[in-house]
Amino acid sequence: MNPDMLEALQALAVDKGISVDALLAALADALESAYKRMPDSEEYAWVTINPDTADIQVFAQKLDEGGEPVGEPFDVTPQGFGRIAAQTAKQVMTQRIREVERELKYEEYAGREGDIVTGIIQQNDARYTLLDLGRVEALLPQAEQVPFERPEANSRLKAYIVEVRKTAKGPQIVVSRTHPGLIRRLFELEVPEIADGVVEIRACAREPGHRTKIAVASNDVNVDPVGACVGARGARVRMVVNELRGEKIDIVPFAEDPADFVAKALSPAKIKEVNIDEESGVAEVVVPDYQLSLAIGKEGQNARLSARLTGWRIDIKSESQLAQEAAYKDMDWAEGEWVIDEATGEQVWRPAEGGPALSAEEWAAEGAEETSAAESGETMRGGPQPE
Repeated sequence: MNPDMLEALQALAVDKGISVDALLAALADALESAYKRMPDSEEYAWVTINPDTADIQVFAQKLDEGGEPVGEPFDVTPQGFGRIAAQTAKQVMTQRIREVERELKYEEYAGREGDIVTGIIQQNDARYTLLDLGRVEALLPQAEQVPFERPEANSRLKAYIVEVRKTAKGPQIVVSRTHPGLIRRLFELEVPEIADGVVEIRACAREPGHRTKIAVASNDVNVDPVGACVGARGARVRMVVNELRGEKIDIVPFAEDPADFVAKALSPAKIKEVNIDEESGVAEVVVPDYQLSLAIGKEGQNARLSARLTGWRIDIKSESQLAQEAAYKDMDWAEGEWVIDEATGEQVWRPAEGGPALSAEEWAAEGAEETSAAESGETMRGGPQPE
């Protein structure tokens, strides 16, 4: 081999980030293919390249009837094979370099699912967004984008790696802006206590673009987990909110007791009582009347996120609702049904135990009398309202 070619290979290896040995191995394979296309070439042959002197040699072995190599290897290097090497190397090496580069790029990102990357937006449309990560591009599908979030081209964006696929054109990295893991990774970047393992994010529930709740716990009694995540004057959580384009984040302390955890998860609402039914998996929450709308949240968002965060189905009731249900359970309702009187065509109440049918006016008057009796300590009787 021409010494200049060896220097060119070494420079190429440095430029592409590929080892010289890998390039020489690729070149040896290419030259082996070139040799076997020559007339009178040996059937079983291979090429060796000395990495120090750049000498190229072709060795071969004879094959027996079974196709197995026999005897000692012998030199079959053709005359002027160096010139053939120079002609062959260029066209084959380009393809091999691409293959090695693709493999290196895949190895760089393989196993990094769950990591966070920062990229520059290259292309943005209704189907997907491409992020330039430097040596490779990442794909941000529409399903993984936050609704109504349309970052500008050439702006920087952090995303969460959900999958690394190996394709013929190189690695395809699929990232997400909606995955709850993005919240965890962003807090790891902003909160040293989380990165060090002193504070842990035990649970996370998210509605991308709107609101997120996280439950945090501390492994050190001297460290306040909520305060560590919020930071001085809210500086740490503000950085995460800014990266998420204004998405609201609620940070609540984790609790081992389910009732206590549910009460804290419904923050900022003030909870009066939580009753846990382990068999049905329902947590019945009682709140003051003026806290009912706050506990449920806009369109039920606070209750919905709290249920995801805790893993319990949450049933929120105000104190007045609970009192009404208790009074309703104590009532002794008379059995019967509303039917149409064939003679008059009017709807009447027919008691199950028999007796004359009551018109709607008579039924209402009797109900009023029994309600008055109930208030004086007697049992209240009645029935369902007429249609």
